[in-house]
Amino acid sequence: MLAETICSAVSVAGLGIAAVTAYRKRFLTAARITAYALVPVALVMTGFVEWVSGMVFNPTVWAGFGLLGLSWLLFMTTRAIERRALPESGESGESAKKVRKSPATEAVAPGASAPSLGSARAGSQAQPAAPAEDFSDIEAILKKHGI
Repeated sequence: MLAETICSAVSVAGLGIAAVTAYRKRFLTAARITAYALVPVALVMTGFVEWVSGMVFNPTVWAGFGLLGLSWLLFMTTRAIERRALPESGESGESAKKVRKSPATEAVAPGASAPSLGSARAGSQAQPAAPAEDFSDIEAILKKHGI
């Protein structure tokens, strides 16, 4: 009964604000305020407010929410324990790790990501790069910009 009265008062106040807004020739805003003001009365008329207030003040509903929380907690706990499970006594640690790994983690050989240096040709000798030549173009760019 109290919730219905409060919703009605909120709607009347909203309609008053909409009337003042329409008086100021802001009709689009007044229409939007009217739409918001009619929502509480509509919720009362459909019975939604009574259903929500009956649900909130019912201890059986709160016990149901408690059971939902407990079931979620048990579910998450068992999932965490399952993920951290130790290998069975018959399996060695290495073989258990191989079973749990996904195929995507072993798709590339460990040495494949290392750069291939290759061997130098027997007839040619490697010429050392002159560090001064490597940075000369960079120095020219910096001088051009005054840095």
